[in-house]
Amino acid sequence: MRPSAIGWCLGLGLVVLLTGCQNGGAQDKPLATQSLATTPTTSASAPPLNPAERSWPGPDNTGVPSNVPLRESGSIRVTKNGTVIDGVEVTGYITVEADDVTIRNTRVRGTKGWWGILQREGRTGLKVEDSEIFGNGKERTQFGILNQGKMITVRRVDIHTISNGILTQQGLVEDSYVHDPKYYSGDHTDMIMSTGPPAPGTELIIRRNTVINTLDQTGAIALFQDFGVVKNVTVEGNLLAGGGWSLYAGAGAKGTSSNIKVIGNVFSRRVWPKGGSAGPVSYWDKDGPGNTWHSNTWENGGAVSPG
Repeated sequence: MRPSAIGWCLGLGLVVLLTGCQNGGAQDKPLATQSLATTPTTSASAPPLNPAERSWPGPDNTGVPSNVPLRESGSIRVTKNGTVIDGVEVTGYITVEADDVTIRNTRVRGTKGWWGILQREGRTGLKVEDSEIFGNGKERTQFGILNQGKMITVRRVDIHTISNGILTQQGLVEDSYVHDPKYYSGDHTDMIMSTGPPAPGTELIIRRNTVINTLDQTGAIALFQDFGVVKNVTVEGNLLAGGGWSLYAGAGAKGTSSNIKVIGNVFSRRVWPKGGSAGPVSYWDKDGPGNTWHSNTWENGGAVSPG
């Protein structure tokens, strides 16, 4: 179970970093600058065995394609709208302080600190595609991707060995592999998480991902009411396993969630016999306006009920 308050502190060819990218740049908290030892780009757990008709995101179809050369870099601060970062191996973090930035074919070896990739408040349009983000396994990287801004797209990204995978209130997370977190004392650990409602006129869509929390807390996908009533979220076609509950479905003390659609997801027992250590799903508002639960199953085809 999760306490009600968590208190978050908050191309092929020659690779070119476009103008607007600067090595370094301060975070809200200072980061250590020591070099990292070589870190494996895949972790111990593979996705659970798949139903024959499904092909789930995993190490072979997410992250940086094997034929893409990477250029080494330290931390990057992006300040120019429309910047593209392509084919870079970053030891540190990427801080986005501009709109419509694209990060693709990039590996972020996170150092001690709050994030691998951050889109700051007031910014929008970040796309992270075909990339890998992970901590060093010794010092906490709090978030793989932290979105403090508005719209974000995360596609075919492999995130692991972090405290929390993705935190965003709105945007699109699809076809990604978020898995194998690293626990540090005091953590509440979630793979894909929101902590309140999306910005006006937006929604959060989480679809076709493999999301595996190998710990006994907190969730694989977690919709929390830390900062407001959850609404306008679609969770569709994902493979979910682990955590305390594999899915926290948006209910909470701040009000009745609405327009939460949980459709066609597959829950696995391969981390815990009940899906999560306590069960597959909790905090579902069955009477919330527009809330929809259907076609959610176990791997063997049995129906999963929200209770």
